[in-house]
Amino acid sequence: MLNDSGERGAHRALVIGIAASAVLTGMVWLLGQRLHGIRLLPDQGAAWYYWKLPEPTAWSRASAWLGYAAHQAAIWGLIYYAQTRVRRYTSGLHTVNVVALAVNFAFVLLHTLQTHLFYDGLAQDVSIFSSQGSVVLLLVVVLLMENRRRGLFLGRPAPIGAEVTGFARKYHGYLFSWAAVYTFWYHPMEATSGHLIGFFYMFLLLLQGSLFLTRAHTDRRWTFTLEIMVAVHGTLVAVMTSGPGGAWPMFLFGFLGVFLVTQMHGLGLSAAVRWLLAAAYAGAVLVVYGARGLGSAHEIVRIPAIEYLLVAVVAVLIWLGLRTSRLLTGAEPPVSRRGPGRPGEPRRTRSGGP
Repeated sequence: MLNDSGERGAHRALVIGIAASAVLTGMVWLLGQRLHGIRLLPDQGAAWYYWKLPEPTAWSRASAWLGYAAHQAAIWGLIYYAQTRVRRYTSGLHTVNVVALAVNFAFVLLHTLQTHLFYDGLAQDVSIFSSQGSVVLLLVVVLLMENRRRGLFLGRPAPIGAEVTGFARKYHGYLFSWAAVYTFWYHPMEATSGHLIGFFYMFLLLLQGSLFLTRAHTDRRWTFTLEIMVAVHGTLVAVMTSGPGGAWPMFLFGFLGVFLVTQMHGLGLSAAVRWLLAAAYAGAVLVVYGARGLGSAHEIVRIPAIEYLLVAVVAVLIWLGLRTSRLLTGAEPPVSRRGPGRPGEPRRTRSGGP
């Protein structure tokens, strides 16, 4: 293990990584000026991904898919190694964290080179909704994982079993790394405003995925920042693509609605602050939809409704999978160890994996 200058080594790596993510985003913007001459087909609607070649080649497809597959396999392999060989948290950096940071950095450079040689990402062969859906699934599993700590509805946990939550916590690294790596390789390294915002967010997710089994990985301020950044990203992209009269309020108030109902209750805020934030949210909704027409205000519940419904769906699927596994193997269900937290909350350990 590398302690990297003492107890705060992982947090120092996090700060440096955030700065490096900004620098890499600047590199994408600078090099992206070379891509202006790429000929693209006319936009064909919401289900159409604009940034892909009219006539893909075997090399453009192979370079994207092989690059993605190698990146994904490398990160999954490192997660497996960390869970089976390292298995404990540290305030510094494990050697495997340094390797993960180097691997992600190398594949960022490789994808940049691949874009400028062949252009196409995975978007040539898969739907745009698969990329968007992977990030939504990531956010949904975070809600499930944090259910017993901060609750799901106004600080109250949903009735999701500890075994389901424990499974999500133990194996979430594989899902989250897939969401980040897949989305990263889905897009060419274009320099539009939407791409730059998205790549910066992806770099941060790759950074988070490199710091498994460190205190920085579970820092509540940092993980909340990653959660709430989707509101910024979704709103800005909506403004850029559809203008001020577009659907940006649905994204802004939808994701902020999830913040009010769920996320802010894990931040240790006082009741007065929570009420103040709720009042500010309600006032902003009235101002925006007062100008746009209150008849469309119902759209702000779409994103929260989808996320909470998906939490239930994912929880049921995990439960069914665990139950099926027990039936097939004859294994007994695990006995819950109760800790000093909320009734029924399992005692948290340091061996749950990244």
